[in-house]
Formats: sequence, structure tokens, C-alpha cells
Amino acid sequence: MSTVAYLPFLQQTLRYFDRPHEAPARSPVTSPAAWRRRDLENAPWRVRLSLGEIDEVRRAVSNWRAMSLPLAEMTAAEFPLPTLAAKITDWRNEVSSVRGLQVVSGAPVDAWSVDESSIFFWGLGQHLGHPGAQNRKGDLLGHVRDTGADKSDRYVRQYLTTQDIPFHCDAADMVGLLCLRKARSGGLSRIASSVSVYNELLRRRPDLALRLFEPLMLDTRDEAEANGLKTLPVAPCRYAGGVLRTFWHSEYFRTSQRHAGVCLTDSENELLDLYDEIAASPEFFIDMDLEPGDIQLLSNHSVIHARTDYVDFDAADRKRHLLRLWITLRDASQHQPALAARLGS
Repeated sequence: MSTVAYLPFLQQTLRYFDRPHEAPARSPVTSPAAWRRRDLENAPWRVRLSLGEIDEVRRAVSNWRAMSLPLAEMTAAEFPLPTLAAKITDWRNEVSSVRGLQVVSGAPVDAWSVDESSIFFWGLGQHLGHPGAQNRKGDLLGHVRDTGADKSDRYVRQYLTTQDIPFHCDAADMVGLLCLRKARSGGLSRIASSVSVYNELLRRRPDLALRLFEPLMLDTRDEAEANGLKTLPVAPCRYAGGVLRTFWHSEYFRTSQRHAGVCLTDSENELLDLYDEIAASPEFFIDMDLEPGDIQLLSNHSVIHARTDYVDFDAADRKRHLLRLWITLRDASQHQPALAARLGS
């Protein structure tokens, strides 16, 4: 449970990248998080809120609105969910220690304004862990919708367009989405187990798999948020205690080459291509067509996520709109000193 309102952007990023590491995983990783599509067909990864639970979250939203306080000041104590508490613990455990995903249906977003839905989602995040800002400006919730941004611009933030988004992770232990409205067609959430992708890569090309435990240069894309840094060295995989933790963003690894002094080798390009190829194989991924009121919770350590392109409605009040939440699930005694120093933290 959170004891602070939220984590600043850089603090959350440092905690996420502070992944324990002992040695590369040289044999397949056995874990509930190592699933493939067939393993999820009958798995209980989706639950629905009961009428009593919906009443509870309605009261919590109404009580917070009555206090007329900024969302940034909310902690779990100001958003009590006693009935849901045990289930929220189960959802957090499912994401952090089991399959890496949980979907919860039934949030009454059709009866709420966007502000009320935001209060609910931020309040839920307070019970799941430590919510964090998603940029240096301190934006607490991301609004995933088409803003008319130029899709042809390779460096545009793709969640602000209707285009497909390739597999990646976000810089927080957990990412949550709350669907307010869905697109006219498309816009499916596509997820795959990064543990299973690694195991398959290890089977096919162990030489390339082991390269994942060494740093690749990551394009920051926003120098203002990275204290002027254009690139950062990030090892995609860390392995300790039998747990594989993966950060994946092949597009940002690739575009780091636009900066002076950065050049991917042939084998590194082959690694990026093969990893993405495996993840995009139908046996590895599952598509979710999120409905209004659906909450998707994913681990950014064991799950990679993507989105298919979509066609939206013309009317502004019907356009696809999701809220995004970033959450830290664990405390870290110390952060990566080299990365912290480079970021000026």
C-alpha cells in the first residue's frame, strides 16, 4: 500500500531499472510467467467487479470529490476500499509473481465523467503500490487517444496516434490501462511473455540471447526528461534468484543510432529482429479487445505489450480513450549508481 502520494518520474524510472542480476540465464527459465497463447485460453486472468464492489468504488470516488483536493494529494487512506483490499492484493501478486497480467471488468465508466474515472483509477493505483508521474511535468495519468499527431514522424509518441505500436515495456514495474471508450475497429492490446520469448530465443540462438544481458544504447527521445542525455546504456535482461526481468523497446534501441557515436553491430540488429519476430509469432501473443470499464494490469518485467492500429469514430465524444497508470511495486535499497549519476538524480 502506498504511504506517499506518488513517485516523481526519475525516482520511478531508477527503481524500475534497479533490477537484481547474478548471471545470464543459460538454460530455459521455468516460471508461471513463461506462458504462451495456449496457456491463457482457460486461465483465470479476467475477473469482474461485483455489485457491492462497484458500490464501494462509487462511494470512494464521491467522497474524494467532496474534499475538493488535487489528485496528487491522494493516498490510499483517503480512498478506502476495505471490501476490495484482499482482491487487490491478489491482483498485485498475479502481476508481480505469477503470469504478469490481470484484467478486471466492470468499472462503471459509462456513468462517470473522465475526472471521476481518473479519481477511481488513481485511487486503485494507490492500493496496488506506488503510482508514479509519467514525465518530468508530473502528469499522473496518461491519456491514450489520438491527438492528430503526425503518424509519419518516426519519433512521435505513438500512443497519441491511431497507428500500431510495436512490442515494448514502460519504465515502471506495472502499467495499467482503464478503457473509457473503444475504437470503431482495431486498437487491440497485444501482449506476450518476455520470459517465453527469451526461452525461444535461447533455444534458437543462444549466442544472441546472452547478448541481452549486456547494455544496449537506448534513445531517450526526450532530452528534457533525461537531463539532456540523448542515449542511456540499458541491459534488456537481468536474471537473479531464478527470475528473469526484461525491459524491451527495440524501436528505441534502433533509433539510438541517430546520435553521434552510436552504431548497432550486425549481430545486435539480428538480435532485435529475431526477438521481435518471435514475439510477433501467433503462438506467443494474445490479443485483448478491451471494453469500456475494463482494467488491464501488466508487469513490465515479464510481459511485453503492443497495440494494433485502429479506425476511430468521427464524433469527439465517441473517440477511443484509455487512461494509463504507472506503478512501482517494490522498494529498492539503492539504485543503479551509474544511471542515477548520468540522470543527475
